[in-house]
Amino acid sequence: MPKIIIRPARSDEYDQVARVWMDSWVSTGLEDASDALLEKLRARVPMEVEKGWSLYVADDNGKLAAMLALHVPDCYLDQLFVAPEYQGNSLGRQLLAFTRQHLPDEIWLRCVRENEKAWRWYEREGFVFEKEQVEPMMGRVMKYYRWKKSA
Repeated sequence: MPKIIIRPARSDEYDQVARVWMDSWVSTGLEDASDALLEKLRARVPMEVEKGWSLYVADDNGKLAAMLALHVPDCYLDQLFVAPEYQGNSLGRQLLAFTRQHLPDEIWLRCVRENEKAWRWYEREGFVFEKEQVEPMMGRVMKYYRWKKSA
């Protein structure tokens, strides 16, 4: 079986990226899959790339297994979503290791408070909780985390 490769996303893959994002988000149980949600994510991907996302995919021999979006100048891990059929196989850890190569000293991120599986995972991976704050655009409470390289 070929090894999954993490590489920059191509613009012709943005629809697939949006699908992975939706399927992974829906797997949290916090929202149902819908055409409206998929359209929202399809519109958001190129807009976020234009605003500075470094967008990567985990490519499993032509099938997208995950998406990763970083704001490198801000040391911000914006999105990390693994397709449901790839969850539980350390792909998230591979993506986090890849993130640490690009942001070696410090990383911050936000996580929806109700997505306990995700924020507990980040805590196990060395991220420290900083605060909770309502995200006005989403109307959800977000937990803020930070990881800093050990001295």
